[in-house]
Amino acid sequence: MFEKVSDVFVAAAAKYLRAVDVTRANSKSRGSNQHEIGGLTKAGITQYLGKPSKGETFYYQATMYYLSDEEVISVEAKLSWYDTRANKEHRGPEYRLYYPDNEVTDLAKEGDFFIIAVTPEKGLHLIFCESNSETELQLRSIFGAFEQQFETSLIDLGIEKARIELPIQMLLSELGVELYQAKNKDGDKLAFLINEFGEEFPATRKFSAVARELSGSNSDPVSEPDEVLVEWMSEEEHLFKLFERKRVADQLKAGFGENGDDVDQFISFSLSVQNRRKSRSGHAFENHIECILKENKVEFIRSGRTEGKKKPDFLMPSNEAYADSAFPKEKLFILGAKTTCKDRWRQVLSEGQRVYRKHLITLQPAISEDQLEEMEGSQLQLVVPTPIQQQYSVTSRKRLMSFQQLISELPKQG
Repeated sequence: MFEKVSDVFVAAAAKYLRAVDVTRANSKSRGSNQHEIGGLTKAGITQYLGKPSKGETFYYQATMYYLSDEEVISVEAKLSWYDTRANKEHRGPEYRLYYPDNEVTDLAKEGDFFIIAVTPEKGLHLIFCESNSETELQLRSIFGAFEQQFETSLIDLGIEKARIELPIQMLLSELGVELYQAKNKDGDKLAFLINEFGEEFPATRKFSAVARELSGSNSDPVSEPDEVLVEWMSEEEHLFKLFERKRVADQLKAGFGENGDDVDQFISFSLSVQNRRKSRSGHAFENHIECILKENKVEFIRSGRTEGKKKPDFLMPSNEAYADSAFPKEKLFILGAKTTCKDRWRQVLSEGQRVYRKHLITLQPAISEDQLEEMEGSQLQLVVPTPIQQQYSVTSRKRLMSFQQLISELPKQG
């Protein structure tokens, strides 16, 4: 179910950007035209990038991201790693990482939160976001730095102990950061998928069913619904990426159009890949929730009907009960399901006027205290599987409900 962050990155460090780290236009003071990040040696990054000799420059490929709560901007760039004191014989080396002007650096500003992470292949990921934002909170969770204090000097994140959970991988995908880690038996599982589905993606329900079959989970959906939900979603996320990589690789080899170079067909294929990624995880989440609810004999309907043709993800106990004005309101439940919340949680509020307090289940880690308080004030109870609740502060956990707790309150059959 889990992977270590160190399976993906060998080192990572973070800080808040200083004036000298950003362009002059994006600083609160005088700014800088250096376009350099320093302090990597003290943060332990130099041992992975090497030490250029005097007059020598190392070059590294990097993906740079500017993440906001609304959008993701990413660019590929070649960064220079060199000794700024190469011509000063009587001074020790001072290594810095030079970055070129691009769409990301145009957005990065003094005070922003910054993470640099190095892959085993010495690929670099430079991630920028606004300080004190929901995105910073999520990045801290990803790299195991939820409680760590940062200033304007890079600090080693000590990722050896940090773990990547499924929801964090999904969150990274939403942020535009794609990570993939091969696992044992991937070859056998891919062969099974190809034998089962051929070369085309099946309906999400079918794929979810196969994910449950291949997960090998020993957890019980009745006594351990929280653990099972995360395990099933983790397996489906991995199988999807496994199958998608094979499908995309085959298409790239085959080319596009009669001569293999049809740009319009390539763009169409690329868009279809992106759209599938966006829609699939939400449907998969609902599929596994539905299966667990059935195992627990909960009386519900998926995509029910309420006022104004609203269709909540799950309505309990039935459309007929909701439409019956004589049916007690306190026995009606609406459960929304969103892998990540952001501002979309407000959609659940309008999905049934007869249900005063609604529920929303999510896989999103580390939602801010302010947003949790706003949810409470809007009579929305957040449901978070227990394995993911560890990504929340101790104070925040008091506001959360587990999936098992919710199931215990829902109407049962017979």
